[in-house]
Amino acid sequence: MKIIKPYIKEIMFYLPENGDSINKEIEKVARTCYQSHDHTRDGSDNTMVRNLRDKGHHAMLEFGGDARVTIVADRGLTHELVRHRIASFAQESTRYCNYNKGKFSSEITVIEQPDMTDEQYKIWEHAMFRAEDGYLNLIAAGVKAQIARSVLPIGVKSEINIKASMREWRHIFKMRCAKAAHPIIRGIMLEALEQFSNKIPVLFDDLKEEFLGG
Repeated sequence: MKIIKPYIKEIMFYLPENGDSINKEIEKVARTCYQSHDHTRDGSDNTMVRNLRDKGHHAMLEFGGDARVTIVADRGLTHELVRHRIASFAQESTRYCNYNKGKFSSEITVIEQPDMTDEQYKIWEHAMFRAEDGYLNLIAAGVKAQIARSVLPIGVKSEINIKASMREWRHIFKMRCAKAAHPIIRGIMLEALEQFSNKIPVLFDDLKEEFLGG
């Protein structure tokens, strides 16, 4: 059995031309609502996007492109993430992945959990080994992976792709960066938020200030 920490595998931005043009694209679309294209000036895009952001006119932010984040975490966390409805998901399938095959090193991988004492960790680790043993024994007995997976723990590692608009990423960060969020997903999303803010500061700098302190 392998025990790993959760991590962000990749962040891919699908943006208009380049980072500098994102706000200009949002401004152009938003000015359609007001028929105020004649007010476009140098720097007016940043002002427009900031106003849209702060006033809650977030529908316009959907025109700023999409982003895909690939996360490696446990299935408990991925079950939470797929509850975000306005997004697309592609996740590692325990139905089709047979962890007894060589490409998986004939073992399961589980995600290390936080906030446990040494004694608590030993209990958790023992439970993970027992789950792995049951899974591999079922496979060896001829049970198909899609049935044997029923004994896999919720802590088993899973890779998931999440693609969403900038508007939906703001919602995800608001939910998952809060102190009440699960500690693993909060750590992952704080890291992602920092990268989003570095790439597109006007769209995300308020959230960076709120959750990361600037």
